[in-house]
Amino acid sequence: MKNHPVSQATSPCKPFVKWVGGKSRILQHVVPRLPGGRRLIEPFVGGGAVFLGANFEEYLLSDSNSHLIELYQELVSDRRDEFIELAQTFFDEKYLSAASYARVRTAFNRGQDRATRAAQFLYLNKFGFNGLCRYNKSGAFNVPYGHPLRVPGFPLKEILAFSEKAKRATFINDDFASVMKRAQAGDVVYCDPPYLDRDGAKSFTAYGANGFDIKRQQELAQLAKELALRGVPVVISNHDCGAARELYAGAEIHTFCARRSISAAGARRGAVDELLAIFR
Repeated sequence: MKNHPVSQATSPCKPFVKWVGGKSRILQHVVPRLPGGRRLIEPFVGGGAVFLGANFEEYLLSDSNSHLIELYQELVSDRRDEFIELAQTFFDEKYLSAASYARVRTAFNRGQDRATRAAQFLYLNKFGFNGLCRYNKSGAFNVPYGHPLRVPGFPLKEILAFSEKAKRATFINDDFASVMKRAQAGDVVYCDPPYLDRDGAKSFTAYGANGFDIKRQQELAQLAKELALRGVPVVISNHDCGAARELYAGAEIHTFCARRSISAAGARRGAVDELLAIFR
């Protein structure tokens, strides 16, 4: 049985992590255009806005960022409540300083047990600069302190809502190509890769030490075409730019404007043209 993917909730729960390129602001453009299916596969799940906003029977959710997936896996484990208690300890006045942030970041990069590392990752996400998740070429998290004026609120309500819906989800840390190759009849694949550069502008792609170059963009587009030939629809988000139009030639294209807020300068946080390419 194929279900329409529009959420049954009038107001989908919000992601509990900040994530560059998150889709919360444009769900109305994305979710209604997802083809019907039994399982939604997201190889670039990020903050999970589309997962939270859509309504499928099952979800296969992946990301190349192992720390993000570790965090999600803690919330679907039998250690969830203990993890939440641990994570809450970082949302305290004693961690509201550049020195405390630097100590946590250093400990995070040195490696801890999974639960501690996941709790530190959530802290860094909320206390770091502009919600960025960025790594250097050695794979070390290097986002600077964000200087919040007060202790950010612990997103307990959002975490619990995420955990409840995630009972229908499987989280894996894998490369997008491997994840897409798992798709079968009845699946729908939604891809939100690091965006191509806009015509005349640069995009943020430093989500990991290896980046995401044009060859990977080409590989993604080719896999989408191959899956569509097998009867598995694939939807891809990206900037509406010449390179995307060329890569997604033959797909059904929908365009819209989206507001972006990655820049530290408010004047550069404007609306940009985006597209959805639907292969089916």
